[in-house]
Amino acid sequence: MNLPMSFLSIAFDTGHRRQLVGLPKTLSELLAAVVTVWVVYSASVSKMDVLSITISFYAGMLALSFLFVSPSTKKETSPLLFDWALSILAILSGVYFLWNSDVIAQRITLFDPLTQYDLTFSSLIVLLTFEAMRRSVGLGLTVIVLAFITYNLFGHLLTGAFSHGYIDLEHFLDVSILTTDGLFGVPLRVAGTYAFLFVLFGTTLERCGGSEFFFNLAASLTGRSPGGPAKIAVISSGLYGTISGSPTSDVVTTGAITIPIMKRLGYQARFAGAVEVAASTGGSLLPPVMGAAAFIMAEYTGIAYREIALAALIPAFLYYLPIYLQVHLRAKKTGLQGLAAHEIPPFFQTLSQGWLFILPLIAISYSLIDGYTPSFSAIYGIITVLFVSLFKHITRLNITDLYQILVTAAIRMVPVAGACAAAGLVIGGITMTGLASKFSYLVFIIAGDSVYLSVIVAAAVTLLLGLGMPTPSAYILAAVLISPVLIGLQIPVLSAHLFLFYFAVMSALTPPVAVAAYAASALANANPLEIALSAVKISLGAFIVPFAFLFNPPLILVGSISDIIIAFTFASGGLALVSIAVERYFWSEIKTWQSWCIAFCGVGMLLPDWRFASMFIVVIAPILISLYRKN
Repeated sequence: MNLPMSFLSIAFDTGHRRQLVGLPKTLSELLAAVVTVWVVYSASVSKMDVLSITISFYAGMLALSFLFVSPSTKKETSPLLFDWALSILAILSGVYFLWNSDVIAQRITLFDPLTQYDLTFSSLIVLLTFEAMRRSVGLGLTVIVLAFITYNLFGHLLTGAFSHGYIDLEHFLDVSILTTDGLFGVPLRVAGTYAFLFVLFGTTLERCGGSEFFFNLAASLTGRSPGGPAKIAVISSGLYGTISGSPTSDVVTTGAITIPIMKRLGYQARFAGAVEVAASTGGSLLPPVMGAAAFIMAEYTGIAYREIALAALIPAFLYYLPIYLQVHLRAKKTGLQGLAAHEIPPFFQTLSQGWLFILPLIAISYSLIDGYTPSFSAIYGIITVLFVSLFKHITRLNITDLYQILVTAAIRMVPVAGACAAAGLVIGGITMTGLASKFSYLVFIIAGDSVYLSVIVAAAVTLLLGLGMPTPSAYILAAVLISPVLIGLQIPVLSAHLFLFYFAVMSALTPPVAVAAYAASALANANPLEIALSAVKISLGAFIVPFAFLFNPPLILVGSISDIIIAFTFASGGLALVSIAVERYFWSEIKTWQSWCIAFCGVGMLLPDWRFASMFIVVIAPILISLYRKN
């Protein structure tokens, strides 16, 4: 591995997930199970206030992060004494803030003085958060948060527009810890309720065999066609991603099966990894579950989650359409075949064995549409999974399975909690310094009053903010810093935030960091940067989608049914043309000038005025017909 790649690997790597054994395993898993049970109780039937729920959840997550994640990439089977001490301090901090939650909720920020205990425990939980963040999320996000805090404490020394008033350490701790605008704010509140419950739902479905069913279903549908294994990766990763909400975990789970199959059938290692990365990344865009960032969007904007999920339907389909088409065209171009007949599970047999796993997704979708909160929708989904699992012996869960579900769900939430805590600290700092308005001024300097240039800058900055960061953190920073700019340009709130959410998701596959590509590199045995670059090429059409729905509202179900159908039809056709242009193949090889012409016409078909967009069909039709006749 070359020097730049070694540096990136170190800078954005995380601690190693411990494979605990013996008594440490028993105690740590027991704590994880207790945290899960507590979250379910507090989010469903408890009458505790939201602040207390958030504090108790985060204390548990902090403690688990020190037990299950080592401070380095060294493999360990037991927490060190230092780790136990940090876990105990995390719980003690949680107890202190929980005990004083009423005082925190009622005090007047920056007016009521802080006690010595307040200062001590506030400083302690910030330090614990940084260490947990470094272990579970990586040094990249930690450095970004440190940069924001440095700006909070020393930004008064700057000159010009980005200077702010003096903020001392007590002021910083007061706003960041002892209010609901900082650490214990919206991101952690969502992580401790909606997001956790949906992760628990996905874990339960996976334990019952749901992920295997989705993979077999994808294999039975596309396994025989050219590029079958890659198409299996696209479909199965999307289906699994909608219940996991994490590109990295999706890559590791489904990629462990699809990447070796693709390599065995002659696919290049980097292409196999890239297909999995591109497909897994889009899972966070796919309703009904989507990812933690979507729940944060609902809380931050005040828009009902069901409206966000419905608006995301067409963009999610349009994300996968060009990826699927490029995989197909690449397979036809290079002569890659599908799976052998004996390797493909029969469709009707697969459906008969696992159709019950579709019911939980229907239950969640119906409850969201019917007006239930995301928390109760997730709980209904979990109950439905447990109910349908009783019908078959192989899916039935015993006590051990249920216990492991509780443990696994809590462990999977550790990096999410770390990312949300980091975002909370940043939000508190932005509130103190007024950085959002200053950032709006910076965008105005770059783009002026041009809407088109402003949204391009917004997309680029969101991708930049997402380097090495989980989707929730990237979206939150973009929402706080960039959404005021877009809304100030008269872009509707839902469109603006969905645009930022889309690019926050896409940052998982964007070089130079591309966290999902690092996860795939180990499975594909290929350079992660090469995988990331190939993933960008495969999903190039998907990068156009958010611009399309931003200026073409029917694509997010705003408008009449006829407008929606026309916009969807033209957008699908346009993305198909972009896919053809990128692969430079349609029945036969395409010349460079033809591919540029096809790409231009494809983008033109995404324009909001379908009458103008239809003109491009007249331009491109002769080229496509000539290619067909040539074949």
